[in-house]
Amino acid sequence: QVQLVESGGGLVQPGGSLRLSCQGSDVNLDNYNIGWYRQVPGKQREGVSGISGADGSVNYTEPVKGRFNISRDSAKNTVYLQMNNLKPEDKAAYYCGTDLYWVCEHINHDRRPPRYWGQGTQVTVSS
Repeated sequence: QVQLVESGGGLVQPGGSLRLSCQGSDVNLDNYNIGWYRQVPGKQREGVSGISGADGSVNYTEPVKGRFNISRDSAKNTVYLQMNNLKPEDKAAYYCGTDLYWVCEHINHDRRPPRYWGQGTQVTVSS
């Protein structure tokens, strides 16, 4: 069982920044590919970004390219999602997820979501 805990969401004005955290509990996140997803009520879950456990390579979906940055801090067993130049359409609940067989390319579709998820953290972008 992989336990993940997200934090860092909140209310921010358009153009602002937030940094989300995904911390592993009783699991070494360096051994996993980690994905960030987001979901708005009534809409399909959307992949945002992924980071490889093997080589640190990263993936982003088109809506966030150039604005979001994913990274990991092994000492803190945490994966971060730095979100810059936030837009109202970024408003969503953000979740990190993983499992042993999930790969970062899966953020580009919803046919293979991660098996394990955190509880989510809400991001609201509004003036």
